[in-house]
Amino acid sequence: MQHRGFLLLTLLALLALTSAVAKKKDKVKKGAPGSECAEWAWGPCTPSSKDCGVGFREGTCGAQTQRIRCRVPCNWKKEFGADCKYKFENWGACDGGTGTKVRQGTLKKARYNAQCQETIRVTKPCTPKTKAKAKAKKGKGKD
Repeated sequence: MQHRGFLLLTLLALLALTSAVAKKKDKVKKGAPGSECAEWAWGPCTPSSKDCGVGFREGTCGAQTQRIRCRVPCNWKKEFGADCKYKFENWGACDGGTGTKVRQGTLKKARYNAQCQETIRVTKPCTPKTKAKAKAKKGKGKD
């Protein structure tokens, strides 16, 4: 009697598991970008407000159009685009004539078929040399 109960319970669990997996596959097929179409063309991520944060990216494939949520980091550089990821070298020495430092980046990854430059150069102002820390304040001492 216990064997039958255990066997029946195992069979029901197996049926429930296969049914859940089938539902998950159907959901992925319907909602996943690129599931029915092979070549999706995705536009840039457009933030809902201001220059960064949560927004939407629109994709087209033939007659189909989809919008997916995306996020533009708030520290991104507009010249490169948020979908172009670069590997940067260390900052070079400060150029006294221009007062800037330069470094170069090579393309690491282009997301969503973004048009990215292979190499880029970025500059930033040189940091002024820090002055020696002010001498420690003298504490109240005994006379």
